[in-house]
Amino acid sequence: MTRPVKTGLLLAAFVAAGTGGYWAGQRGFALPFHSPFASMSTPKKGAADPTGSILYYRDPDGPFYSAEPKNNPKGRAYLPVLASGDISFDPAPAKQADANTTKQPGKIRFYRNPMGLPDTSPVPKKDSMGMDYIPVYEGDDDESGIVKLSPGKVQRTGVRSVPATSSKITQILRAPGIVALDERLVTVLAARADAFVENVATVTTGEAVKRNQPLVTLFSTEFANAAALFVGELAIDSRGVTTGGARKRLENLGVPPEEIAEIERTRKIPPNMVWRAPRDGIVLERNVVTGMKMASGTTLFRIADATRLWVLADVPELGLVSLRLGAEATVRVRHRPDLRFSGKISLIYPQVNIETRTARIRIEIANPDLLLLPNMYVDIEIMAGDGTDRIAVPDSAVIDSGAHKVVLLDRGEGRFEPREVKTGARGNGFVAILDGVMEGDRVVTSANFLIDAESNLKAALQSLSSGKEGNMQEKQP
Repeated sequence: MTRPVKTGLLLAAFVAAGTGGYWAGQRGFALPFHSPFASMSTPKKGAADPTGSILYYRDPDGPFYSAEPKNNPKGRAYLPVLASGDISFDPAPAKQADANTTKQPGKIRFYRNPMGLPDTSPVPKKDSMGMDYIPVYEGDDDESGIVKLSPGKVQRTGVRSVPATSSKITQILRAPGIVALDERLVTVLAARADAFVENVATVTTGEAVKRNQPLVTLFSTEFANAAALFVGELAIDSRGVTTGGARKRLENLGVPPEEIAEIERTRKIPPNMVWRAPRDGIVLERNVVTGMKMASGTTLFRIADATRLWVLADVPELGLVSLRLGAEATVRVRHRPDLRFSGKISLIYPQVNIETRTARIRIEIANPDLLLLPNMYVDIEIMAGDGTDRIAVPDSAVIDSGAHKVVLLDRGEGRFEPREVKTGARGNGFVAILDGVMEGDRVVTSANFLIDAESNLKAALQSLSSGKEGNMQEKQP
């Protein structure tokens, strides 16, 4: 078959197909094939064009945006996005109920402020801008003080809420301190009459001594005279005559009981007398040497028991309210961070330092191994608190404006109620609520400042729009 013949047959086939399709279309027959152009969507009739002011411009070829007109790298101009065409993540408003099923208003309870302020009136009135107060009927939920946000906005701003719980509010107070001797465990060894030192034990300042250990040997004529009277009294007592005055004189002169017992046993006047250590402890002072004369009342030895010590610490004045006697305290030595000692507050001194605004406290601790020494610097930690269960919320839940303290109660479905509260002690990231919140109420802990700003912004916009409307009405003739 020649090429001209093939071309003629192909043209004839196209003409026949076109004629057949036209004939089938005129008589309503369906075509046996599917055209891809039939599935293309067409613009809906009656769709409203975007309106409003231009918010921003978007790239027609990608997810890029601009606040001003510009061209993309391909040279195509950014498309304007009008207010009605902006993408919104908030759910569409619910359809209003049928007008025939409107709720019949009941008895008016009171009138609330149209700007959402916490102000009500039992009778109709106007606010400072001339707006009528809104009536609140019986059965209506009074949500005049409720801040409402859309669920989408609540999710985007990261609002979180937790229930208020009943717990003990405790806080850790830290302060520097210094180790001191227990004043009740310090003893002074002294003579109550003029005497000569005949012998001194080989103990020096800083050494440890045991109870009843001999320390110094003294000779005194007053001691000898009192001992002679006591021996004579004992001889008289053997014949049945008892006076007892000589023994009392020896005791008044401070003669140790061991020496009195020895005189009573031997019935002899001792040439000298030995003074012994009154307790176990460390020698803080040694003021005697052999051969010296001691005046009445002179301190011979000063001995302290260092197995129990005091720690004196200065805490801030604001922390006094949470301190109590018997509170546990931890003491750390600065040059030995691994050493820890536990003690309890035994005294809160009844005065405040006028210069540092601190109060001194006293902590008693045990020191059996004598690891702590007087005048050491230490750091203390005290678990402060009154131990009473109170309603507590996280610190971040309280909005403190200085004059008022407010929390936001989560009422669900994007509704938040500001509530003024009275706060108490703080500690461990929580604050005690003395009034305004009940246990179980959910309080907002994050994004509460954004919600507060949202409510203030709404009030400002409402007042601004009301003011503009009033000015327009005044300008109208």
